[in-house]
Parts: sequence; structure tokens; C-alpha cells
Amino acid sequence: MIIEQLYTGCLAQGAYYIESNGEVAIIDPLRETKQYMDKAAKIGSKIKYIFETHFHADLVSGHVTLSLETGAPIIYGPTAKTTFDSIEAIDGQVFKLGDITITALHTPGHTLESTTYLLKDENGKDHCIFSGDTLFLGDVGRPDLAQKGEEMTVESLAGMLYDSLREKIMPLANDVIVYPAHGAGSACGKNMMKETVDTLGNQKKMNYALRSDMTKEEFIKELTDGLEAPPAYFPLNVKMNKEGYSSLEDILKTGSVALSPSEFENIATVTGAVVLDVRSAQEFAQGHIPNSIFIGIDGGFAPWVGALIQDTLQHILLVAPEGRVEETMTRLSRVGFDNTIGYLKGGFDAWKNEGREVETVNSIPAKEFADSMTSANYKLPVYDVRKPGEYESGHVKNASLASLAALNEHLASLPQNQNFYVHCAGGYRSMIAASILKNRGIHNFTEVQGGYGAIKNEDVLLEEGNVHP
Repeated sequence: MIIEQLYTGCLAQGAYYIESNGEVAIIDPLRETKQYMDKAAKIGSKIKYIFETHFHADLVSGHVTLSLETGAPIIYGPTAKTTFDSIEAIDGQVFKLGDITITALHTPGHTLESTTYLLKDENGKDHCIFSGDTLFLGDVGRPDLAQKGEEMTVESLAGMLYDSLREKIMPLANDVIVYPAHGAGSACGKNMMKETVDTLGNQKKMNYALRSDMTKEEFIKELTDGLEAPPAYFPLNVKMNKEGYSSLEDILKTGSVALSPSEFENIATVTGAVVLDVRSAQEFAQGHIPNSIFIGIDGGFAPWVGALIQDTLQHILLVAPEGRVEETMTRLSRVGFDNTIGYLKGGFDAWKNEGREVETVNSIPAKEFADSMTSANYKLPVYDVRKPGEYESGHVKNASLASLAALNEHLASLPQNQNFYVHCAGGYRSMIAASILKNRGIHNFTEVQGGYGAIKNEDVLLEEGNVHP
């Protein structure tokens, strides 16, 4: 028996490859499916099943493409309705895979169809669970993603999740291994651990949601308190996972159009496409196409695209490092952004070398920021674009919270007639914020390099708590 977790850091997502005696099952596959077929072919095995733990909201799964390529059936849990052929498993249904079995345990609460898959080894012993978004390490799935047409309140879904955990998962033995669909950094939970594999016994000790003395009312309150609004792209990802989508191969063909600077500019003007610059924060600060949006490929790329661009039907033109256009389009497709219509041939250098208009971001080291903040005559407003929890754990004295995910809501309150500072934790999110501000016509700001991680090492007054409105 082989169990391999294929973890994708950008999405904080775990897909699973399971093999027994020449037969393979894939759980929650990514949209690029060749990796699974190559693994199976290498050892002469056949992909027999594709299991989905639920209708994913934060990513587009590879189930439809993988099924077409292999003939393997797609299996969802009870109540899952798709427009393509799939098996709607009943609670407790057993699927044989080589010498092992996989049992569908219906665990609604995150969503109505959410299902945990219990793997029993060659001896019939409970070995592990693939818990999807029902059970994370240190947390459980958020209960506010009811789909359109499902008349469910957040509280009622949370109550269902409480029952699912206690009736289906907690009775399992402590040595059962937990393989979740997500880890720290995913928007599908609040307080996930950085680890991606654990035992159920340890989770019973560490995970607040599995406390044996917790009442349903306490669980509901704990789970629903402090939930940030889900990203706007989630509903369309659910729709794509339920109804199907174009193949990644077709998307790459359509989007891999090399454009000269003049062609790039003309198409941007005619289509209103978002010019998405995925280079490094430093490169973007030193020079970029006016009105372009920065979201660096070497960071939490796909989730931030989904959170900030929002409209997955929006045309996108890419400014990417050499050799990374296909990678960028692939990662965009993971969150349903399939409408790349071309890229700048030769990258930003081609644009600059033609003498076209270039903008920069005023960016300074943390030491220079600290020097300015300690000057009695030069204390300008500071905006912290981290998450509320990060801000509460420590921030620059008198800084205002303006979380990146909700930056548009803060634009009207930003100073118009004086300079202000913008920072995040390390510089990635603050450069995204800088690009959005400049795109909105706001240029009277300075970005702090290295963010709070660098600032706290300088002589700057810090404080905790006191979240600004």
C-alpha cells in the first residue's frame, strides 16, 4: 500500500495518491492531472477511482479532466448533485482498491455533501481518514459556504458539523492518521496548524473542536466567532466543480499568445483586461507598467488573485518572468481564472526598452521608516495591511488596520493631502496593496520594505490589541 500526500503550498492544499496491488485512487486532485497519470504509469498501475471530499470553493479540482483521461469514476458523498457523470456514494458505502478498502463516511457541516473517506488496510484495520474540509489539524472547516439554493444558516451547518465529528470521526481509534484537504494559510479555516499530517489521538488533545466536554452551543459559538467573509471567487469555483470546465490544455493554448509591447497595450485598452505583473516585489517597485496589478508568482499567488481580482471572467494580460508564463496560467486556472488572453513578449524589459511610460513605487527600508517615526516633526499615518489577528498580536503604535483583502473599503479614508506609510508582515502583501492604490490613482504613500518583521527590529514604538475601525 502506498499513500502519498501531494501538497501544494500556494493553495495550502493536499491531494492524495493511494495505490494497492496495481489499483490507484486519487483524492481531491489538482487541476493539472498529468502528475497522477505519470505516477500510476511508472509503476504499471491503473487509476480506478477519483474521490472528492466535497465541492471545493477555494480551488477548481481536476476530477473532470482526470475522469475523461482515465475512465475512472468520480465519487462524491451523499446529496452531491453534478451535471456530469458521477457516483453519489451512500453513507457507509465501501469501495475496494486492490487489497484495501475505502469507506465513505458522510460528515456534513462544512458543506452538506462533505464526506470523510476511511481507509482500512490489508488486514481490515482502520488506518487513516481523508477528512477533506471536515477536520483540519487544529481546526475544522468553516460553516458559512452553503451553496445557492441550500436554505441553511451558518449556525445550522455548524451544528451538523458538531454531530459529524462526534458521531463519525471521534469514535475512531487514536492511532488513525488524519490527512486533511488543507493546512495553514487556507481560507477554509481559521486556526490551522502548519503540519499537514497527524494522528487523530493528538488532534483530540490539540484541536479545540474535538474537546469531549464541549457542548454543541459552545462549538457553534467558537466556530462562528471571528469568521472573515469568504473570498468573492468561491461561489464560481463551486459552480465549476459541480458543472465542469475547460481542460487545462485548452486554456494554455488560448492564453499563450506572445504580444509585442504595442500589441499588449492595444489589447489592454480594447478589452479592459487586468494587467497582472507576477514578478518579484522588488522588481515591481523599481519599474512597472502604469495601472498594472502586482501579485507575485513566488508567494500566496492564486488565493490573492481570487480574493482581489474577484471576477473570474475578467480578461488577464500577463507580465511574467521569462519561462514562467505557463506556470502562471496553470496556477491561475487552479482558482478558476481561465481567461488569460496573452503575455508581454520579452517581459517588462521589452516594455522599458521601447521607452514606454513606467511607474515606480516609493519604497524605503525599515531603518529609514524607524528614523522618520522617531522624529518629533515627522510622524505620518501608518496603514497595516495584514490580517486582524496579526495586527492584534503586535503593530506599530497608532497604526491603522487596513487588511489587504478589504483594502477597497478603506480607500475613502486614506489621507489625500499628506504622505502615509503602508506595510505588511514581510513586503509581499504591501506591494500588492501599493499596486492597487496606484491603480486607483493614489500615489501619496511609501511602502516599507520587509514589513513588520523588519520594523519590529528597529527603534519603533509597538503595541498590541486595539484594532482600528
